[in-house]
Amino acid sequence: MELPMDQQLEGHDLVAQLVQSEQLSRMNEKTAYYLKLAKLRLPASIENIECNPARNLTKQQLATLAEGRYIQQGENVLITGATGCGKSYLACALGHQACMQGYKTTYLNMNRLIEKVTLSKLDGSYIKLLNHLERQTLIILDDFGLQNLGQEVRLTLLQLLEDRYGKKSIIVTSQLPAGKWYEYINDPTLADAILDRLTANAHRIELKGESLRRKKMKPNQ
Repeated sequence: MELPMDQQLEGHDLVAQLVQSEQLSRMNEKTAYYLKLAKLRLPASIENIECNPARNLTKQQLATLAEGRYIQQGENVLITGATGCGKSYLACALGHQACMQGYKTTYLNMNRLIEKVTLSKLDGSYIKLLNHLERQTLIILDDFGLQNLGQEVRLTLLQLLEDRYGKKSIIVTSQLPAGKWYEYINDPTLADAILDRLTANAHRIELKGESLRRKKMKPNQ
């Protein structure tokens, strides 16, 4: 409206520009809101992910996940590798991407999940917790395999996977190779049920290479 009369847009062009601006503003507000609720551990983005043979991660793999089709199809993503190789960063980058695409996302490490399950059992809010998690389109479960699992947490994992199977997605990161998860769960019956639902429709990424934390420290030494 501040432009000279001879440079002002025609009515229909002005309306189209206003609608586009409003749509972009709402999308940005929605993304910011979803990122706030997600509570991602790291401010990660897809653009900053390093892809090369040494890391055992290709640009094609990353691009496929960044499209978000795995979320639309209710598929899981399992990210394994040694400590410091960037598992959590990759998971948070995918979580950030999911928020930008309009998917409700929640980040939890295993310690936090165990705390939530224990407290909800004590204060009677366990069903409320399950309902909240069920509503999330994407759940990131970080550091799977570091803490001992009690029976209540095993049952919660099974219920979570049962509610989401084929409909909604989970990203799991772990220092343990997937082949050792059965032993980690330490209950043959529940391990069969949990792993069957977790791995049946999963994208698997096994990150390799030296610790990125050590790599960053070297220039400063």
